[in-house]
Amino acid sequence: MPAPHPPEFRRRAVDLARQGDKPISAIAKDLSISESCLRNWMSQADADTGATDSRLNSADKRELAELRKEKRRLEVENEILKRAAAYFARENVLPK
Repeated sequence: MPAPHPPEFRRRAVDLARQGDKPISAIAKDLSISESCLRNWMSQADADTGATDSRLNSADKRELAELRKEKRRLEVENEILKRAAAYFARENVLPK
């Protein structure tokens, strides 16, 4: 998978595409990216500016990723606590 392009590169590519001087396919080819990639960047830029509600904006995407990561961490911690509780419950039930 290729390295992600820097945000400034993306912004400038979207600006070029929005100027309308050249077709999107030509701009994408000049920038060595796919046309669908450029269209995705344009859609994301629209979502970030509030021009469309069909996608999450970048801030919401970051927050969602963080929340999912936190959820996974809490699930692991919960599983550890369940196992510890079962272990100590077994230890207290068995005769010595």
